[in-house]
Amino acid sequence: MNRELAFLRTFAITCGIGMTLLTTLAFKKYGNHKFNEIDVERINIVEKDGTIKMIITSVDKFPNGQEKINGKSTNADRKKRSGMLFFNEDGIECGGFIYDGKKSENGHSSGLSLTYDQFDGDQVMQLLTQDYQKGDKRFVSSSLSFNDRPAKESQAKTMEIMKELEALRKKDPKLMQEKYKLYEREGLIGGAPRLMLGKSREQNNGLFLFDDKGMPRAMFYVDKNNVAKLDFLDEKGNTIDSFPKRKE
Repeated sequence: MNRELAFLRTFAITCGIGMTLLTTLAFKKYGNHKFNEIDVERINIVEKDGTIKMIITSVDKFPNGQEKINGKSTNADRKKRSGMLFFNEDGIECGGFIYDGKKSENGHSSGLSLTYDQFDGDQVMQLLTQDYQKGDKRFVSSSLSFNDRPAKESQAKTMEIMKELEALRKKDPKLMQEKYKLYEREGLIGGAPRLMLGKSREQNNGLFLFDDKGMPRAMFYVDKNNVAKLDFLDEKGNTIDSFPKRKE
């Protein structure tokens, strides 16, 4: 009986080792694996050193909150959407592609955004489409935008500052504004749009230029009445000259 038990144990162990080896060798097969169809909730594109370079994800698996990517915390306040996130050689997020769209009780909302970030900062270029409808009113805007970002900006520092400002907002809104302006003067947060090509909220299609404070200074566009215009504005947004001249 003891000899039979020993034989059965040896046989079971041998079979287990054999199956493990076969499975391991099967998944270590060199070359490309081909699939007709595959369903996944998230794909991480990873370099040999373990650095995540791209994430393709569903809404539920979108990284935010407590999850760390490449050892760095993600933006806890970011809304979860399906799409892609890009990371550079240092493992820092450097852009992404997101989209969404759904019907509401009396309309719909949808959007698409492709962005590229300043190194260790926020977006300096964005391709954006927005489509909202409420009742009989519908707003559609599509644009390509270029932005200035603060010289000393970093993603980790920005997250830290935003948490501080949010806590102050609940206790002392005036102090929060003062703190924001201080960090802005120090070049840690802020930024401004500088150029936008596309359709504005006023349904004007054209080229729109902004100063370093984000104020519109020149616009060459075709308005919703199909009239071509060229406008120049001062630092307060007042029109100072136009072509053709506006009628008084």
